[in-house]
Amino acid sequence: MKVAVIGTGAVGQAMSKKFLELGHKVFMGTRDPQQSMNRKDSDQWGTPGIGAWIEDHPQVQLKSFKESVKSGSDLIIFAMNGMAALDVLKKIGSEILGDKLMIDISNPLDFSQGFPPTLSVCNTESLGEQIQEAFPKLKVVKALNTLSHPLMGNPGAIEGDHNLFICGNDAAAKEKVTGLLGDFDGKRKTSSI
Repeated sequence: MKVAVIGTGAVGQAMSKKFLELGHKVFMGTRDPQQSMNRKDSDQWGTPGIGAWIEDHPQVQLKSFKESVKSGSDLIIFAMNGMAALDVLKKIGSEILGDKLMIDISNPLDFSQGFPPTLSVCNTESLGEQIQEAFPKLKVVKALNTLSHPLMGNPGAIEGDHNLFICGNDAAAKEKVTGLLGDFDGKRKTSSI
């Protein structure tokens, strides 16, 4: 499968690594690939700069947001801060997003008032709903956003049964995502809403 991972931070790196391990072709999307390749230093949490990470994972192709989605035509993973979701997806464009399947891992974290962040969208509406409304053909499935990035691709790090919430308005898309996530370790149980 060809997978476009939108985002180059800790979550994007974790998802790209996992899909590589599962034998998929991965295209990672960023605003400016050349500028991103120059980022080598780790951030304050120890996440490697994407330039250094790509050097260690040369199978991943770093492209612009739009080009990564064109290349990763089977599945999109949105792995950025949710505050940027609508803007980034609009830049990619409805015609390119089409009716593709997208796993939205993002949370709309608002750091404008410092730490800890608040949610910019909550209670009566969700970011997933906003994305679905803006791109009605896109098959948006919200998943993994309740986990920290080290667990997303390595659920076996916690013993026992695993439960994940899978949300979206397309039953077939949710079933496909459930199957993909089951491949991560074969032990996950999911609840669709």
